[in-house]
Amino acid sequence: MNTMMNDAAHKMPQMMGSMSNMMSHPAAKSAAMAGAGYVARGIVTRSLFANPLVLLVAGVAGGVAAGYLLHQYRKEIVLAVSKATGMGKDFALQQKENLADLMEEAKEKEAAAAQPVATPEAPAA
Repeated sequence: MNTMMNDAAHKMPQMMGSMSNMMSHPAAKSAAMAGAGYVARGIVTRSLFANPLVLLVAGVAGGVAAGYLLHQYRKEIVLAVSKATGMGKDFALQQKENLADLMEEAKEKEAAAAQPVATPEAPAA
């Protein structure tokens, strides 16, 4: 019996090494995270939706936190939004110019194709 215990003790580091190698695989990590998320979601869902008052308090607290952050960073938010709209306007104007250029090229090609090609006349003998 002692030899079996010694064999098991000697094999333990190899077994633990293979377990850590298995957990270093991205698929195993994502499976573990998904399982933990599923369990946490079940606990949170049951606790929040069990009592409507808790849901109301959580919603109000979330709204207050969002309002505080919006108020705290309002200048940065306004600058970011105005910059994004300015970039959008510039992009629209650039695309309008590109479209106008393409339409002009197409009209030029149509005009060149519509002109009859002059054929050289054969000299009279």
